[in-house]
Amino acid sequence: MKATIERATLLKGLSHVQSVVERRNTIPILSNVLIEATADGALRLMATDLDLQINEHVAAAVETPGATTVSAHTLFDIARKLPEGSQVQLAAAEGRMTIMAGRAKFQLATLPRDDFPVIAEGELPVSFELPVDALKQIIDKTRFAISTEETRYYLNGIFLHVTDDPAPVLKAAATDGHRLARYTVARPDGAEKMPDVIVPRKCIVELRKLLDEIDGSVGVSLSPTKIRFDLGQALLTSKLIDGTFPDYSRVIPTGNDKMLKIDPRSFQEGVDRVSTIATEKTRAVKMTLDRDKIILSVTSPENGTAAEEVPGEYTADGFDIGFNSRYLLDILAQVGGDMVEVHLADAAAPTLIRENDKSPALYVIMPMRV
Repeated sequence: MKATIERATLLKGLSHVQSVVERRNTIPILSNVLIEATADGALRLMATDLDLQINEHVAAAVETPGATTVSAHTLFDIARKLPEGSQVQLAAAEGRMTIMAGRAKFQLATLPRDDFPVIAEGELPVSFELPVDALKQIIDKTRFAISTEETRYYLNGIFLHVTDDPAPVLKAAATDGHRLARYTVARPDGAEKMPDVIVPRKCIVELRKLLDEIDGSVGVSLSPTKIRFDLGQALLTSKLIDGTFPDYSRVIPTGNDKMLKIDPRSFQEGVDRVSTIATEKTRAVKMTLDRDKIILSVTSPENGTAAEEVPGEYTADGFDIGFNSRYLLDILAQVGGDMVEVHLADAAAPTLIRENDKSPALYVIMPMRV
């Protein structure tokens, strides 16, 4: 194999594929990137961790077609440190890869391409397209609520499902048991028979990085066990989480009769300020609700007390309720408008947060004892 490629092109392609590769691998081939030079003048880069796989095509001048695998992180670090604007020559033969650019020359050990594992996609019967902006919103508005608890593996991703309520929609939901985030978009053409799927966190993270670099729309193909995102030059394939997502609609409150209308920015800043003295363990912020007056306070045995009054519209009976400040800040960071509705019932019931009843995003947060 012999090919010449511009450093910037190689670096961009490698930056996408190397982040899929785990730093610590017990299987040496999984530390490598597959590099395939094709006769039609392209370099195909591929990396996998056996659950997630990325394919990237970049333009190159190919002298001799061929394929090999080489350490992904090492090659990425070399490409990063090569002079800007340089032409990089890649040549592989007899278990070594030679990388030359300007006066620099590197030789790296390779492993045969035949040993490189590929995720067998099988049939992906459901295919549809989603605008890049819609996919970004789906991820940004929900991913902060993905659980990191390994024992509840079925919560370690974003749950996608289609429903008719009353219009056909595609819903994305994530929860860690303490808060829930849900985002709704119109159902794309072709998604009618889509199975309910849970897309793992790592796939979501890698996909979100790639979305910043493209416009237009993304092709989505899936089966009950796998999902593939077609991003033009890059193809991201992932196994899905094999589990059942809980019926989250049961925790979305419908009878919360006390409503607080508040500016999300002043609310967010107030929570952020008073939570400065909250301890890492509890992070509890108490909200004291009174007629058009909301007092946020934190009491910490180690650090002292903090309180701040924030303006808001509230006409129901006053009461106290506590929330985890970090969970509250995560939700408020996703609210784009200049007014947010907080639907409350009592100090122990789940609280609903949304911009208004037309908003595609909806959040539920469980209160804390304070």
